[in-house]
Amino acid sequence: MNIQWYPGHMAKTKKMIKDNLKLVDVVLELTDARAPLSTHLPDIDSLIGNKNSIMIMNKADLADKKITDMWLKYFKKQGMKAIAVNSLKKSELKNLYNLLGNVKKKTVLRSTRCMIIGIPNVGKSSLINQMAGRKSARTADIPGVTRNKMWLKVDDNLELLDTPGILWPKFEDKTIGIKLAILGSIKQELLDFEKLSLILIKYLLANYPQALKDRYGVDSSTPAEILEKIARNRGFLVEGGVFDINRSAKTLINEFRQGKLGRISLEKPEEKEGFWLEIANQDIV
Repeated sequence: MNIQWYPGHMAKTKKMIKDNLKLVDVVLELTDARAPLSTHLPDIDSLIGNKNSIMIMNKADLADKKITDMWLKYFKKQGMKAIAVNSLKKSELKNLYNLLGNVKKKTVLRSTRCMIIGIPNVGKSSLINQMAGRKSARTADIPGVTRNKMWLKVDDNLELLDTPGILWPKFEDKTIGIKLAILGSIKQELLDFEKLSLILIKYLLANYPQALKDRYGVDSSTPAEILEKIARNRGFLVEGGVFDINRSAKTLINEFRQGKLGRISLEKPEEKEGFWLEIANQDIV
């Protein structure tokens, strides 16, 4: 699978970010805690320069906590400020406010201004809604909902600048594109859900086999057989009594994204061998 998606508005978004950097005190980059490196913008340093930044590993409630803790230590060693949150819970934003308070001490006597950036569907709008305490930004579980910049005043001490989701023109590592597709950051119409689900099943068999058994009642088998078993167990049939494999594939991907398979991470820090290296070196499906 060679997944590439770079909508025309993303080049405009990069220019928008650079043009507005001078107006903000800190950049908040949202990533997905299940794959924080793959969802981290590779060219962020050239994009924001030496501007203060905080990485927010969102959807931490869906990720493997042990692996998330490993990522926090990893980013700290890299000299990066990083926190893990579930942006749907306001109580989990305390650490973020503490970090922003430290930034505030270095700014002029006005509200702290934050720019929020990240790839599509990592939860930027949900974070803004939680911080602002109202439905300020549009939210949807599809990439590319926010198309224009938008300033929001949270209170007298904090202002937020929301920006559209941004991707890079080409995925040099094809497994990054696959992970982003699994997470929902790629336009759904571009995806082959059956192939994508076969990769996800292979990953789960290698790393979280119990998740498949607990959710779908399937034992170890080939990925194709597991998709068929899901269709059989759920009663997914098309005309003629044939199993609807495409529906099984979409169900698996969507239920993974929603956390219904449990807390699962797709990558570990400094992972030089293993499943994804194997994926990169062969035609997996």
